Amino acid sequence: MKRNVHCVIMGGGRGTRLYPLTKLRCKPAVPIAGKYRLVDIPISNCINSGFNRIYLLSQFNTASLHRHVQDAYRFDRFGRGFVEILSAEQTEDGDDWYQGTADAVRRNLIHFHAHPEDVFVILSGDQLYRMDFSEMVNAHIDCGAEVTVAAKPVPLSEASGLGLLRIGNENRIIDFVEKPTDPEVISRLVPSDLKGNAEVEDRCLASMGIYVFKACAMMDALEGNATDFGKEIIPSLVSSKNLKCHVFDDYWEDIGTVRAFFEANLQLTDDKPLFDFYDEKLPIYNYPDILPTAKLVECSLKNTTVASGCRIGNSSFERCMLGIRSEVGDNCHFSNVVMMGADYQDYDDGSNDQQISIGVGDGSRIQDAIIDKNARIGENVRLSPKGVQEGWADERQNIYARDGVLVIVKNAFVESGTKIGKI
Repeated sequence: MKRNVHCVIMGGGRGTRLYPLTKLRCKPAVPIAGKYRLVDIPISNCINSGFNRIYLLSQFNTASLHRHVQDAYRFDRFGRGFVEILSAEQTEDGDDWYQGTADAVRRNLIHFHAHPEDVFVILSGDQLYRMDFSEMVNAHIDCGAEVTVAAKPVPLSEASGLGLLRIGNENRIIDFVEKPTDPEVISRLVPSDLKGNAEVEDRCLASMGIYVFKACAMMDALEGNATDFGKEIIPSLVSSKNLKCHVFDDYWEDIGTVRAFFEANLQLTDDKPLFDFYDEKLPIYNYPDILPTAKLVECSLKNTTVASGCRIGNSSFERCMLGIRSEVGDNCHFSNVVMMGADYQDYDDGSNDQQISIGVGDGSRIQDAIIDKNARIGENVRLSPKGVQEGWADERQNIYARDGVLVIVKNAFVESGTKIGKI
């Protein structure tokens, strides 16, 4: 029987843990790695796995996500592939927001036109990893599973914020606990083959938030009022359905916090990054790049990535990510900075009433910071999170401190001579 594979990417809720990066956009639309968006990761994994029926469920600040998907993913009509955004909508059955991942899928079943023998791949829209979903789907079908959960071995010190599971014979899931905090419960879920020693910490299997469902099993599971897959659906099916585990032991990062986002970007500047965007066999797709090459003027770069369209003056950079159309003047010094760049080139034709151009002015020093898109930062600015309390760091709410990182928000205006933090 011919089965269709439907890939469903969850756009997430308000993205409060990623605020203020999600102040003006939803989580999947947050820029990453200089020229991509978070949503490009799961979409590219789907395409590289041979699956091109892709649905993206979202509801908050979706305008930039719509623009990006429309520009980046245009399939030819002969392949019948698509990336379709399904936002929360008013219907006869309800007019409120999605209440969780399961609720979002339930409300959109009518749009999937699925056969009971079809397969659904449920994915998160805010993770950084590279995975061949076809291997997981084929194993799911071959063993007759009704649900398969992707899981990664993680140290116990990192396990409390994740859904943990234990497997028995033939990788069947026999226990699943969502985000446990009790040490005894966590230790109970450590399998014998992941026991540590004096040098290596115990590990357990943590759900990656990636699920493969047989369509009829998913429809049955969604008949009730459960709103979330991880918290309700999966634990409730352990004793009643044939749940299997697909173990994935490679790089995977949940971009759920500002700190996680910051570190995930900076590790890409390392000589041998944990995640490699340079794999031509399994590319990460994006919109067509028609920008000019970057222009660098006698600058000093150490472990720094520079995207297209940048214009960089005589300045120094250490472990930095400079996104598309980034503009930096002379005599600046950046250390551990993720600069997202700009949505457009800021040409001065005499009609611009802004006193400060997009980018960073001469003589500025910035460290441990994220500079969101279209930010205007004047000359001789000093910015660092050291000594700054969490929350808004200025009266105009242009700069926010969170997770030990200073975030200059999208479209921010930072006056020349501004000093925040110890630097």
